Amino acid sequence: MTETFGQRFSRFRKAKGFTQDDIANKVNVSSQAVSKWENDINMPDVGILLNLGDILGVTTDELLGKENPVPAKYEPEIVQKDFSKLMLRVIVDSHEGDKIRVNLPLQIVKIAIEAGAAPAMTVNGEGKVADAMASIDWKQVYSLIEQGLLGEIVTVDSADGDKVRIVVE
Repeated sequence: MTETFGQRFSRFRKAKGFTQDDIANKVNVSSQAVSKWENDINMPDVGILLNLGDILGVTTDELLGKENPVPAKYEPEIVQKDFSKLMLRVIVDSHEGDKIRVNLPLQIVKIAIEAGAAPAMTVNGEGKVADAMASIDWKQVYSLIEQGLLGEIVTVDSADGDKVRIVVE
């Protein structure tokens, strides 16, 4: 089921620890207006959306639910690029509002794989996201990156609303 604007807005607000009154005061509307946004009765005016994004620390696109993943693609010319400058980025957004960002240089990933230790990219806890992350064959992922795979290479969306993305750039 797709998350509505109200659900998304409420999740972002609670993750920042704001009450409906806090938001209302910051954007000069009534707390009833904020309640209507969260209950999907009304939407905030366009002029307020930018302020809401700034207050909640998200982009307007995120607030409106637009996902803009970077598709994975092969770029064989990566062989000529300075491979040492590539990063493996792990992005975790939990349904509870936690945001985890890990940036690993590919050289460190290679060293970990060669030492027989998968990169520490599991999600604490239990559930489908943790299971999916634990089942990733990092040797195979690294091999694909060496062959030129760039962009978003792993995406996991759990039924609980947790999102994990692994991006090479």
